[in-house]
Amino acid sequence: MKRKIELKIEACYGDLRPSEKRAADYILEHMEEVKTLPLDRLAERCQVSQPTVMRMIKALGFGGYREFRYAVVEEFAQSNGREQGFRAMYGYSLTGRERTEEIPEKIVAAAGNMAGEMLKNISPKIFCQVIEMLNQAGRIDIYSVENSNVTAQDLLTKLLYLGLDCRHFDDTYHQRICAGNLKKGDVAIGVSYSENSRDTVEAVKAARKAGASTIVITNFRDSLITRYADLLLCTSQDQFFYGDAIFSRTTQLLIVDMIYMGLLTSDYNRYVKVLNRNSQIVQDKAYP
Repeated sequence: MKRKIELKIEACYGDLRPSEKRAADYILEHMEEVKTLPLDRLAERCQVSQPTVMRMIKALGFGGYREFRYAVVEEFAQSNGREQGFRAMYGYSLTGRERTEEIPEKIVAAAGNMAGEMLKNISPKIFCQVIEMLNQAGRIDIYSVENSNVTAQDLLTKLLYLGLDCRHFDDTYHQRICAGNLKKGDVAIGVSYSENSRDTVEAVKAARKAGASTIVITNFRDSLITRYADLLLCTSQDQFFYGDAIFSRTTQLLIVDMIYMGLLTSDYNRYVKVLNRNSQIVQDKAYP
C-alpha cells in the first residue's frame, strides 16, 4: 500500500517543472533515505539544486524541508512492523508460465501501479480547466471506437445524470457529421487508448475545425490525437499487459469518475438537485 507522501507527490507531479520532477522521481524511488538525509545531500543525490527541492516540497503543501522529512519519518514509524503490501511487477505481461491462482493478485497490483502512474500524468490545473469547460459547454459530444466505447458510455451516463446536453457516437459517419456541425461553445471529447483509432482522431479534428473546444483522454502524450486537443488527460505513458488496449479501461474509467466528482463539487447544490430529479424519473425501473 502506498504511503500518503507518495500519493501526494503523484497528485502534484503533473504540475511540477522538469527539474522538480527529477527530485520527485528520486524521492519516490528512495523514500526511506529521506529520513536521514539533510537537504544538501538530498539535492546532490537528486542532481538538482537545493532551491529546486524546496520548490517541489512547497508544491506538496509543506512549509519547509524539516516539516517534509518529519512527515516521512512519521509515516515510516506508523507502518513499522506492519506487513507491506504486494508491489507489482511494473508493466507485468503474461508469459504463459503463470499459475492461475496468481492472476487475481497480479492484476489488482498492476492496476494499482497503473493508477499511480496516471496520477503522476494528470495536471491538477488542466483537470480544473476540463471541469470548467464542461460546465460552460453548450453541447458535449463523445467519440470513441471498440474498447474505448466502455469508457465513453460510462462518461455519457454520468454526464446525462448531471443534466448536461451530451451525446456519444461510435459510428464513423455519425461522428464526422455531428463533429462538423458543432460550434463555438460546444465541447468534443475523444477517448482513445492510442493514436491508432483513426475514426476518433478524425472526429476530434473535425470538431476543432468547426470551432468546438476539444478534450482528449488517451494513454500516450505524444499520440496523434493529442495534436487536436485543447485539453489533454493522459492516463499513462506505458504499455501494460499483452495487447494494445485490453486493460486501458482501468485508468480511463478512473478519469471518468474524476470528471463526475469534479463536476459535482464544482456546483454541488445545482448538480445534487439534478441528480435527485433524474433518479426519480427512472425510479420505476428498479425493484422496491
